[in-house]
Amino acid sequence: MKYLPLLWANLWRKKTRTIFTLLSVVIAFLLYGALRTIDEAFENPQTGVTGVDKLITTNKFSLTLQLPFADVQQIAAVPGVAWITWFGGYYQESKNFVFALPIDMPTYFDLHKDEFVVSDAEMAAFRNTRSGVLVNSALMKKFGWHVGQKLPLHSTIWTQKSDGSLDWTFDIVGTFDVKDATQAAQQATTVLFHYELFDEGRSFGKGEVGWFEERVVDPSQSAQIAQQIDALFANSPDETKTQPAKDFAMSFVKQFGDVGFVLRAILGAVFFTLLFLTGNTMMQSVRERTPELAVLKTLGFSDAKVVGLVIGESLLLCLLAAVVGLAASYALIPVIHTVLPGVATWPWLLPEGFGIAVLLALLVGVPPALRAMRLNVVDALMDKH
Repeated sequence: MKYLPLLWANLWRKKTRTIFTLLSVVIAFLLYGALRTIDEAFENPQTGVTGVDKLITTNKFSLTLQLPFADVQQIAAVPGVAWITWFGGYYQESKNFVFALPIDMPTYFDLHKDEFVVSDAEMAAFRNTRSGVLVNSALMKKFGWHVGQKLPLHSTIWTQKSDGSLDWTFDIVGTFDVKDATQAAQQATTVLFHYELFDEGRSFGKGEVGWFEERVVDPSQSAQIAQQIDALFANSPDETKTQPAKDFAMSFVKQFGDVGFVLRAILGAVFFTLLFLTGNTMMQSVRERTPELAVLKTLGFSDAKVVGLVIGESLLLCLLAAVVGLAASYALIPVIHTVLPGVATWPWLLPEGFGIAVLLALLVGVPPALRAMRLNVVDALMDKH
């Protein structure tokens, strides 16, 4: 601790350079904290984007392959089963993506009865209107829609048997919200409509569903129940893969790319670049102070102490930046949470981040420290630089 004032003074010898170097390292740790948190939200089996009390049954070989509707009779032994198909689509322009889902109303709302908020009148209107849709209130507000108007949606997959058109028209009969605020952003683009209308109206894939969703009373039994469901269809033409909803969400996202790999690749590139930037800064700083280091040796500082001072300066720089960067990433959690529900801070994030900061400090501090240790006092004192 007695050398801390000296380390601090050396660190701010060139204020502009130090500020820019600090900002670079701070941004790196800000990205680390934010991206690692997002990555964990997908990867952690107990938390993240979905709960662990639901299972999803899909085709064993691909999410794009459908399952026979008749399978529901065999899966029905599991309490609470609903069937859903991916419709996708957009409103007017492709940028206006809508998460439209054809659902079986009784089973779907029984499965999600503790999650959605729908008035009795609007639920009745949805039940009695064949072409009716329930729209998330946030989506209604975004586009200025209102109950009673027609809603045209363009599907990217499903054509109508009547005219081969990809355009489907529905009637908005009500809105819905979610009870859990953490699910609000996840449901913000959702539109629910009747599976019966969809199945009868599409030109192909009749009698098939995209996936089955099952609620598990005891999450500890999820693996066992999943195996039982898949055993029902083993060696059949339509073998299944049953997994926790969280894993299904990840596999769905991975249709567009491996999120975890992309995040880790970004972090790797950032820290690799940072290694050269910070290392160059430390080498330049030591070169500029060559005569001063020689004076310290003349005054009796051992080689070990000189090495310690240089590495200590590197540690101070990296740890200071890590504290600021990780604190900034923590402050971003509420913002990220509005886009990706289930995001939370993780207890290992700080020690892991500080561990990376120490490793970075050693990687960039050891080479100039060894250079300082090998200084020849006479030559160094004559060095004008």
